[in-house]
Amino acid sequence: MGGVTSLNDLPLRDNLRGLTPYGAPQLHVPVALNVNENTHGIPDDVAQGIVAALAVAVRTVNRYPDREFTELRDSLARYLGHGLTRKNIWAANGSNEVLQQVLQAFGGSGRTVLGFAPTYSMYSLLASGTGTRWIAGERDADFELSPATAVEWVNRVAPDLVFLCSPNNPTGTPLSLDTIAAVYDATDGIVVVDEAYYEFGPTDSPSALSLLPGRERLLVSRTMSKAFAFAGARVGYLAADPAVTDALRLVRLPYHLSALTQAAAVAALAHTPAMLAMVDDIRSQRERITSELTFLGYAPLRSSSNFVLFGGVEDPRATFEALLADGVLVRDVGIPGHLRVSAGTEAETTAFLTALEALGHP
Repeated sequence: MGGVTSLNDLPLRDNLRGLTPYGAPQLHVPVALNVNENTHGIPDDVAQGIVAALAVAVRTVNRYPDREFTELRDSLARYLGHGLTRKNIWAANGSNEVLQQVLQAFGGSGRTVLGFAPTYSMYSLLASGTGTRWIAGERDADFELSPATAVEWVNRVAPDLVFLCSPNNPTGTPLSLDTIAAVYDATDGIVVVDEAYYEFGPTDSPSALSLLPGRERLLVSRTMSKAFAFAGARVGYLAADPAVTDALRLVRLPYHLSALTQAAAVAALAHTPAMLAMVDDIRSQRERITSELTFLGYAPLRSSSNFVLFGGVEDPRATFEALLADGVLVRDVGIPGHLRVSAGTEAETTAFLTALEALGHP
């Protein structure tokens, strides 16, 4: 029997051949601003509360966790407001798993999911993993998405699901509720609004959660990875009609959220004001990045997230490498003439801007 020497030698599913795994470079540098993490550490008192909750939970890890993660769903419903209860809430190991379960339940062979490129690169990979055909619609100028453009694409491809990223990753572009409502009215399929970066938008910006009443096919996804500085804990969630959470129970793995994950998330949500206190600082660093990039001669795009995509980069790869050599890691997302940088702490932002300015004007 011959030895397997590479991925291509395995009897891989046809629609997975030639794909590469998702992932930004995991390089250890002084200033890592490439994967839109919250670079502010969890406050000490919050960390102590989480550790105390874990200490209690670990005493019963010989038993399976609450399969319905009831306390966590209650906590998430309280955090979101909008009259939601645990019946409206679902959670999993990061919003990626939430979206994967949505595709497992509503996508699959012979079904399509429409997104608007450039957008979060995991959408197409999750589609491939679930045998769902990914269709990349086009955006308007400056990566905006108007109701007319979105509806035109929905009418053209008649998708089974639509993924709307609000604000959009990797561009930071906000999305109007008008566009979301227009897409919902134009399709009889599932509409997912991914609000992973919602908390970084203007404090008065309306959430797609306000559109949920009467729209049983609308799903609003969130994460604790960003605003809650909880990326390493892996907790994502969505709000939707209770029938949707019933559908997701059909595809979830049993006990998919560990007792430790549940305990840590509930403890973090109990400290919501302290956890979100850093969001204001991150917003101010984002605005600082935007104004300084403009001053340096770059073209930052409108952003409601914790990162800035900026154009006017003559050679993105060379600029990326030069910044890396200076200990600053940003992200080349593959958009010609552009790079993306996360808004970090004041010191990290200063390091990035100083390193970029040292390269000379674009």
